[in-house]
Amino acid sequence: MNTAYADTRSAGATATAYGGVIDAIGGIAAAVIAIVGLTGFHPELMAGVATIVFGAALLIEGGTLLSEYAVVMPVVPAATEVGGDSGLSVMFMAGAGGIVLGILALLGIAAAPLTSIAVIAFGAALVLSSSSVRHLFVLQSAARRVTARSGTEMLAGEMASGSAGVQLLTGLAAIVLGILSVAGARPPVLTLTALLILGVTFIITGSTLSGLVMSFMRQSRPSA
Repeated sequence: MNTAYADTRSAGATATAYGGVIDAIGGIAAAVIAIVGLTGFHPELMAGVATIVFGAALLIEGGTLLSEYAVVMPVVPAATEVGGDSGLSVMFMAGAGGIVLGILALLGIAAAPLTSIAVIAFGAALVLSSSSVRHLFVLQSAARRVTARSGTEMLAGEMASGSAGVQLLTGLAAIVLGILSVAGARPPVLTLTALLILGVTFIITGSTLSGLVMSFMRQSRPSA
């Protein structure tokens, strides 16, 4: 194992794992709020609140992934040649923009169109960053410089690959629902449905990110 990576990794692994948990909690909150809105309880208000919550969760996940890349990239020189982290900047922009649009919607300024636009931005961010967790797993494996993978590490790799596919499909679905909502096809219902799907996706990706970090923490402890 790369001892320099292990020493650096242990410093921020716990914070990163908690970041993944917070992402999952944010996804749960956004999904629950969207479900409440779909029941008919102030749908435009719930859409605005869920937009703010999901935007904040998107910012947190972007920061969590960025902190992981900051640890891995100095150890793996080839990391800078692979474009798996290119979607992180989009995550920050979409998260911040979504929060602003959600606040404007809560203030009553064109609530339906603004939340629909936020959903489209969220979907685009998920599509562009869909491979980020998988790419992070590959870089972490390279940083540890091991040829044989444990069962836990193999499971983490499968989770990372699966979450990438789910995130890609969900992002595309959110973009389609957002466009239909902007076009005027039942905006509150479609927007809340998209936010529900996005929230469930973040439950998966947040859990995957935490599991990924924890698996490498377990692997590095015996050699400490």
